[in-house]
Amino acid sequence: MAPYEALYGRKCRSPIYWDEIEERKVLDPTAVPWIEDAYEKVKVIHQRLQTVQSRQKSYADNGRTDLKFEVGDKVFLKVTPLRSLTAGKGKKLQLRYIGPLEILQRVRNMAYRLELPASPSRIYDVFHVSMLKKYHPDPTHVLNPEEIDIDESLTYEERPVQILDRKVKELRTKQIPLVKVLWRNHEVEEAT
Repeated sequence: MAPYEALYGRKCRSPIYWDEIEERKVLDPTAVPWIEDAYEKVKVIHQRLQTVQSRQKSYADNGRTDLKFEVGDKVFLKVTPLRSLTAGKGKKLQLRYIGPLEILQRVRNMAYRLELPASPSRIYDVFHVSMLKKYHPDPTHVLNPEEIDIDESLTYEERPVQILDRKVKELRTKQIPLVKVLWRNHEVEEAT
């Protein structure tokens, strides 16, 4: 049943089933001329909705490529940083992926088992393909997952390590103190 019907205990009045509410039904739709017109309009609406939905699906499918990996391939795993101190600043410098990690097994069409490091031991090792990114060998990409404390929800917390620089920006009526912070999982060039 529909959620509306489960919540209120009766069918929802919609343009599709407007004549089939509860026990009352129209016995002879030809007796009332506007009922036939309404049926025709509902059919036209259904046809137009199906046309639009199929067109939108074809546009979406054109841009979509299914990712497939083989056993032994290396991939990056998507993680979500929790940085409460910056409140939205420096998002482009946050760590988005850990790895490279090796694929141990293809569980289903869209799920893979990865070889995870020992530190996040309570994380289940099977991930959807949307959380994976193909690894192209490059030494600058490699981050050691042992250095990052990742919790069960694949998030980590950024913490400041050191204040590198201070200055005061002067506007016409006020002064704004600025501080350059070095974060725990980043290099000096990535300080914000």
